[in-house]
Amino acid sequence: MEKDRDVDVDADVEGAKLLDNGKSTEVPTANSTTTKPKKKKKQRSEQDRLMTEEINQLLTESPLEKNVTCGFWIFKGKFYQLFANQTAYVLLYGIVGCIFSMTYAYFNGTITTIEKRFRIPSKNTGIISVGNDISQTMVSAVLAYYAGKGHRPRWIGFGLLTIVLFCMLTTTPHFLYGPGDDALALTSEFGALPDENATKEAIEEQRSKTLCRLNGRGAECEGNDGNFAPQLILFVAQFISGIGGSLYYTLGVSYMDDNTKKSKTPALLSLSYFLRMLGPAIGYALASFCLRLYIAPQLHPVINNKDPRWLGAWWLGWIIMGGLLAFSGIFLSMFPKELPRAAARRKVEENRRRRENQKLSLQIKENSEKAQLSIDLDPNSKSSQVEVKASFKDMLKTFKRLITNKTYMCNTLSSVFYLVGYTPYWIFTPKYIEVQYRQSAATSSMVTGTVALAFSAVGVLLSGFIISRYKPKARYMAAWNVIVGFLTVAGILAYAFIGCPGNESSVIVNIHDNSLNDSSVTCNSACGCDYVRYSPVCGENNMTYISACHAGCKGQQVNSEGKKIFYDCSCIPGESENSTAQFRRLTSFDMTDDNITLVENSNSFSELELLSSGQAMPGACPVNCWTQFVAFLAVMCCLKFVGATGRASNFLVSVRCVPEKDKTAAMGFGMMVCSSFAFIPSPIFFGWILDRMCLVWGKTCTNKGNCWLYDPQSMRYALNFTAAVFIAIGAIFDTGVWYYVKDLKIFDEDVKDQEMQIVKHEEEVTNEKNTEI
Repeated sequence: MEKDRDVDVDADVEGAKLLDNGKSTEVPTANSTTTKPKKKKKQRSEQDRLMTEEINQLLTESPLEKNVTCGFWIFKGKFYQLFANQTAYVLLYGIVGCIFSMTYAYFNGTITTIEKRFRIPSKNTGIISVGNDISQTMVSAVLAYYAGKGHRPRWIGFGLLTIVLFCMLTTTPHFLYGPGDDALALTSEFGALPDENATKEAIEEQRSKTLCRLNGRGAECEGNDGNFAPQLILFVAQFISGIGGSLYYTLGVSYMDDNTKKSKTPALLSLSYFLRMLGPAIGYALASFCLRLYIAPQLHPVINNKDPRWLGAWWLGWIIMGGLLAFSGIFLSMFPKELPRAAARRKVEENRRRRENQKLSLQIKENSEKAQLSIDLDPNSKSSQVEVKASFKDMLKTFKRLITNKTYMCNTLSSVFYLVGYTPYWIFTPKYIEVQYRQSAATSSMVTGTVALAFSAVGVLLSGFIISRYKPKARYMAAWNVIVGFLTVAGILAYAFIGCPGNESSVIVNIHDNSLNDSSVTCNSACGCDYVRYSPVCGENNMTYISACHAGCKGQQVNSEGKKIFYDCSCIPGESENSTAQFRRLTSFDMTDDNITLVENSNSFSELELLSSGQAMPGACPVNCWTQFVAFLAVMCCLKFVGATGRASNFLVSVRCVPEKDKTAAMGFGMMVCSSFAFIPSPIFFGWILDRMCLVWGKTCTNKGNCWLYDPQSMRYALNFTAAVFIAIGAIFDTGVWYYVKDLKIFDEDVKDQEMQIVKHEEEVTNEKNTEI
């Protein structure tokens, strides 16, 4: 091998050098120019083949060492050793990530049921949900440093056990407090009688609260006096999950990178990302399944799941996910400290470098640059990998190295600004689609959970395999990240101008606040609508009102076509000229004593007087925003695809720009910074921006409730322009990464090329000395 390389180098030197006064000037010949890439490629493939043979021979002949032994206790042996390979690890790591990401989706899918069961205010739910980010801020950097110097699979297994504890703690309120008296009272075992009309009566009672009540008894306020203990348990559970999450993400990826060929890392990393992306969709599906079961499955409810009093088995999914995580966590912790093939590859590379060093030291004994060249030649030598024991002093030195690493800090700061900019689209996209383009909640969730997921998955997989196939230089990947950033800014700016004009002018906000003691009389001032929930109705004048109460509607009736119509609406002009063909007014033939719902004071009016007033039907007035919605969807899919293509390259740059010994600590430190400056403050910041765009607020007994209606145009501009600014700043920091990353080596082949250049330089120096002599 060495002999062949020496012959090639000498041939190039003899054919391309002219000596002039003791100095050499390189003159490239046509033959050397055309054959150099082929020789280089052939030489590299020959090197890889020989190395593979050496690795296989070493694996066969060497005894099984403790650090490469798979399993623990009685779970050891040849059978378990078969799974000590990178393929098994990547698949299991991805499956665990899928289950882990299911927990977050399941929590979001069942949170409304939990709020209803334990009467938890929405603002407290927000505090509970950031518990994991708080713990990651506090412990991720320290844990990553200490655990990174230990048995990483065991530490990952410990982290997964804390996530299992998180699942079990989340179910604890159900087993401590039970289904609740209200839920038990609706079961046949506790004396409730099946009544087909009960559900209809409950629904009608719920709907009748939205009507205008002239007797002064409007909808009552809703108290938020829930039990504090379940909320505390849920917060502690989320806090514990952050500890496990930081161990899983930081140690798992660094272990994968250290135990695979650098050229295969992008593809394997993309595969694990893809498996994790499946988690949210499965989590929401599991939530839907569990909520169809009654909160006490062993009992027989007398109502169905369409009844507003229905409470689903929100706790059941946590037991399922906890069991899956416990089972998979045990297997993941069985992996050895170092995979056998990775350990063999490291030994073979060390032996080769040692032989090259010995050869060079014999050839060149008086070279003053030998010490520095040897360091460059042997960046991963055993001497450079002497592992320092974990200590507080060394941890501070490690963090100091990271903070002074310009490439790493630029990359981390860019991630912070990207995460802040992406936050509103992760959290508020379904609500954004509902507000801007009048799509249903089901359509909005389907778009964000399936269509967008598909494009992200394709982008991640495609980029990973392309990087593994073509092995671009670090600067090319950093440049692509800059391009991705500015393309994202352009797409978000496009969002700001994709609006639906009809949607922005079709809502009438006519709120009379009785708490202001305003003496002015309006069409709904006597209706008592302060605590009526947002349930829009479409008037026959083709305008949308906040609710039937705000439209002044005093009765409701089902017409001959089976559609419910609100009538006697004082805020809607009767027999409107703008009435659409789809709106069918109530007539005297539709009025029957069985189905009519009137308030007490309306009985004194004649039927004709009631029907002559304005009428409305449930739901917002239809607005054709389909064209704008399709345009938004097209831009979103492009952004999801483009953004996903930058994930693998960004990760490679982030872990290659720091020393090998600092890799895990760097990931933990980055997670701490991102949690502190992105994950925790950004939802609060963008929530504040959205609150500024609110037109109609709900009310509770003690405070302002949730926002019912947003200003679509202001929301579109404020949200997208603000996000674009943050992502543009992130792209600028990515430009800094591109500048500082010019000499960074990403793949094994880059290191080998560097070795070849150093060897060639040494031999050129030797030839020059021989010529001078």
